[in-house]
Amino acid sequence: MKKPSWIDEFKEFIMRGNVLDLAVGVVIGSAFTAIVTAIVENLLTPIIGLIVGNTDFSKLVIAGFGVGNVINAIITFLITAFVVFWIVKVVNRIMPKKEEEPAPEEPAGPTTEELLAEIRDLLKEQKK
Repeated sequence: MKKPSWIDEFKEFIMRGNVLDLAVGVVIGSAFTAIVTAIVENLLTPIIGLIVGNTDFSKLVIAGFGVGNVINAIITFLITAFVVFWIVKVVNRIMPKKEEEPAPEEPAGPTTEELLAEIRDLLKEQKK
């Protein structure tokens, strides 16, 4: 039998379902990131800026460390996580719930009385 070439192996690798699923997930994730970023930057950050005041800490530097950029990143993360939480919550409410299939019932076995009666009958036959 001929050893498959690396091109054949690569084709097989690319055509696997999990690789294609991962590729779709990355593309959809990128699109979703754009939506969340737009919501955070264009809606929530300006609203928070109106309420709190300045929301840009990038100019805050302590002993040469850009502490303000870290604060901005933390605030952006928290706002983004909040938006993703609510998007997932809304989508879960909108999407129809899949009904779980009930586990198949195990066939009913003999009762204790039936087993004891069977044992009794077998013992009677052995004594004969």
